[in-house]
Amino acid sequence: MRRPVIAGNWKMYKTAAEAADFIRELKPLVAGAEAEVVVCPPFTALAAAAEAARGSNIVIGGQDVFWENEGAYTGEISPLMLKDLGCSYCIVGHSERRQYFAETDAKVNRKVKALLEHGLRPIVCVGETLAEREAGQTLTVCQRQVEEGVKGLTTAQAVGLVLAYEPVWAIGTGHTATPADAQEVISFIRGVLGSIYGPEAAEQVRILYGGSVKPENIAALMAEPDIDGALVGGASLKAQSFAAIINYRGKGI
Repeated sequence: MRRPVIAGNWKMYKTAAEAADFIRELKPLVAGAEAEVVVCPPFTALAAAAEAARGSNIVIGGQDVFWENEGAYTGEISPLMLKDLGCSYCIVGHSERRQYFAETDAKVNRKVKALLEHGLRPIVCVGETLAEREAGQTLTVCQRQVEEGVKGLTTAQAVGLVLAYEPVWAIGTGHTATPADAQEVISFIRGVLGSIYGPEAAEQVRILYGGSVKPENIAALMAEPDIDGALVGGASLKAQSFAAIINYRGKGI
């Protein structure tokens, strides 16, 4: 059975002190959670968040990474640096990275491989824009992003990935794909993985939904058979709302 993952992407919010305070507030609220709890602060707050999370069931992730271990890459951060700061996870291919920073499928693939090489677990984001959705290209876009994102990975490596389906039109807009719509696409993504690695391997991969996830809609999303958790944006910035999402079936159940 796939263990759910609830990951919070803080984007460009919270100082180091604010991150530490948040983690300390969150810890008792999610101590009995069934889901794996991941918090992804900005780079400047990673160390403080990791220290505050020590001894708890909260794990820390980065929001992006560069694929080299070191070098003349001004402003970048390597997998080794993330690991040194206490990270276990890292988001790659988020739509904001693709949209604002020219992130390509090929770059996402290089980042995935670099993270895996150093024992970090990638959360690989895929999803269509509103224009692509209206043009009926949702499945085509997601298939391409998945296939290119996992290119060259072994079955063992692919099984260790976490994928996140994030329809771009639903991120930060208040609009959420219906549970049925999200299930349809996520089931399709699992099928794409199955065509590459086989159905048994694909069944082991955890696939999340992201896009205006809130305490009010998490239970309906999680009731779908192929949705294994959520990548949460704005609602992860307040401990009470993030905890309500994490404990969507009741604390400790």
